[in-house]
Amino acid sequence: MTVLDNYFGINAQSVLVRSKRAEVLASNIINADTPNYKAKDLDFDAILKSNNSIGSIKPVAISSNHRNHISVDSTDSFSLQTKYRIPEHASLDGNTVDSHVEKGKFAENAVRYQISLSMLNNKIQGLISTLKGE
Repeated sequence: MTVLDNYFGINAQSVLVRSKRAEVLASNIINADTPNYKAKDLDFDAILKSNNSIGSIKPVAISSNHRNHISVDSTDSFSLQTKYRIPEHASLDGNTVDSHVEKGKFAENAVRYQISLSMLNNKIQGLISTLKGE
């Protein structure tokens, strides 16, 4: 852990996780009419709590012990922490996306992403002011 990791704290990690969550939610919205598509989401709080060091998303270790197991790319730790959303209403085509829920979650995540960016920006501006001696 570097001094900058300590200085930026959870703000830098928050921006990263919120950005990835936006991708997952956008994928749900895009696939709202795709048969058998299952809505997914990232548990923001669980991801941040599961990491011991701020600023690094640790991949979950998965090993295959059978030749028929599908190999998992360990470089994308978010795909291993993605959970399926439980639908409120059953769909005849097997799709679990509720457009209204997904759009609401996407909007909430966007606002929280902007807040995280603002907080990170304030930290950066404070660091710049300190370095300039202002």
